[in-house]
Amino acid sequence: MRILSALGFPEAELSLLFVDDEAMREINLEYRNADKSTNVLAFAMNEGEFSDINPELLGDVVISTETALKEAREWEMNPDVRITQLMVHGILHLVGFDHEKGPDAEAEMEVKSTELVRMLENNEQLAGWLDP
Repeated sequence: MRILSALGFPEAELSLLFVDDEAMREINLEYRNADKSTNVLAFAMNEGEFSDINPELLGDVVISTETALKEAREWEMNPDVRITQLMVHGILHLVGFDHEKGPDAEAEMEVKSTELVRMLENNEQLAGWLDP
């Protein structure tokens, strides 16, 4: 995967799970005690008691396609672009980026996210969305 190679993890593995809002709400409630859906969740495997079992396994990224499609319509953007943004966002969390650590961390994550999405651009709609 080009994203993992660009981040310095060419041999790493992760799982992507695409769900609807109800499934996302259940996952969010079970693992984060938040009884609501969200657009993306990331569950890093390199944290916690068993983090050393398989260092190449980064974790799981869960994307609510239902929310992603709503956001794409609301923001008048290509749904593929929105899903790509969410996937990149989740992967960045798996490799240690965390926008919730403050403004500097948030800015760093945003720059890296934009860089990675640009790297993946492969059609005019994606390029058009990225250009100011």
